[in-house]
Amino acid sequence: MRAKILTFKRARRLRKGVSLPEVVLWDHLRQGKLNALRFRRQHPMGAYILDFYCPSARLAVEIDGGGHSHSDQARHDFARDRWLVGKGVRMLRFAAAGVLDNEALPSVLGEIAAAAPSTVWLLRASASQSRSPSPASG
Repeated sequence: MRAKILTFKRARRLRKGVSLPEVVLWDHLRQGKLNALRFRRQHPMGAYILDFYCPSARLAVEIDGGGHSHSDQARHDFARDRWLVGKGVRMLRFAAAGVLDNEALPSVLGEIAAAAPSTVWLLRASASQSRSPSPASG
């Protein structure tokens, strides 16, 4: 799903000014460190920018700071999540405090890993079937 050019530019700016919880989570998600899942950070989709996105699992991970508890932001988040889910993207939201808590972080990573494997397994299975040789006709 293609995003507007302004959304791409905004995403590029956001990559330069990430928050501490995003830095911490990105360190665990980047380069396939979590179950070989490949994530993108500050990924534009439609009019929105996702904190982290795994295309193979169609999974978005959002880190919510204190501002997300305000009613206006909560309504925006709800509308955004509804639009993304309508496009087939699964959403996971975590509080920034949970990502920064060394005792809670393994649980956050476990939830992310648990949300993705069924889709990724199906993709790997279909890829391996397409590479298998066809039976010889005789």
